[in-house]
Amino acid sequence: MIPIAKPLIEQDEIDNVVSVLKSGQLAQGRWVEEFENEFAKYIGVEYAIAVVNGTVALDLALKALNIKAGDEVIVPAFTFIATANTALFQGAKPIFADIDERTFNLDPESVKERITPKTKAIIPVHLFGQAADIQAFVDITEDHRIALVEDCAQAHGARYKGKRAGGFGIGTFSFYGTKNMTTGEGGMITTNNETIAKRLRLLRNHGQSEKYLHTELGYNYRMTNIAAAIGICQLKKLDRWNGERRKNAKYLDGKLKDIRGLTVPYVAPHNEHVYHQYVVKLGKDRDKIKEELATKGVGTAVHYPIPLNKQPVYSKEKTECPVSERMATQVLSLPVHPAVTEEQIVQVAKAVEEVLIR
Repeated sequence: MIPIAKPLIEQDEIDNVVSVLKSGQLAQGRWVEEFENEFAKYIGVEYAIAVVNGTVALDLALKALNIKAGDEVIVPAFTFIATANTALFQGAKPIFADIDERTFNLDPESVKERITPKTKAIIPVHLFGQAADIQAFVDITEDHRIALVEDCAQAHGARYKGKRAGGFGIGTFSFYGTKNMTTGEGGMITTNNETIAKRLRLLRNHGQSEKYLHTELGYNYRMTNIAAAIGICQLKKLDRWNGERRKNAKYLDGKLKDIRGLTVPYVAPHNEHVYHQYVVKLGKDRDKIKEELATKGVGTAVHYPIPLNKQPVYSKEKTECPVSERMATQVLSLPVHPAVTEEQIVQVAKAVEEVLIR
């Protein structure tokens, strides 16, 4: 079975982790600082703050912005649930907006319809590796004097008009095992705001401004040196790996674009897609097609079968997001990650052709 995702851990990651283990300095230390510095430089921002995972990155970003009970945070209905949950963690209310059918990303017009005096932040998700229409959200947040938090969990290295995702508002990243780069578990927050950066560093370490001096309620959200040692190596390979994802995606585009009942991923002209997932839309029989591809050795996945506004934890809100609800029945992810070989990408295309061209 060709897997839908596979982490690449090579000898340099192993050697770097061994160096940490031999040093005896396992908790947050110089490896974390090096990773933060290199990641900030890569994204093109002043500050990067490493944390234990991507959900924590979102949580701390909202805490640093003083999002609180009674506030509203606009999020897409079509994404992983952590984006909405982190608003709830603050006691705030996530407000679900719909998506653009072509890019699967948050629709600025839908967002505008949902802004109220209680709105304190918008979290566009750069879904599947393609940047959202971020300039539209920069304009909206500036006009309404609210915060912009980018969920870049699937967009490491993605560009919008030449600038990397995570460099427009407060960026949040995940380094979970299936991401474009991994630390096993881990997260990062990026910002150009020195005050926000200082607060984030305080919050992730028990609210400790100096040893045993705690100036506010904080948390143990620190990244380990072990995770950072992996991340340092992975970051160096990220652009090459993203290039391999684009190469595989281009091959599938060429083979699948003319198949009736299938729509290949749309890429906005100002975007550089990094294909965390290669997501096609199917006119019908999505689940049956998924099963048939499995019999041909092609692993696939559905991201995401239930939009957030229909999840049991949020279903009482009665928010309608028709595009998100329709996409949830049509999308299917095919493998394009860097571990997919040339022979395997040919196999993927051939299997899809055999299943859909009967």
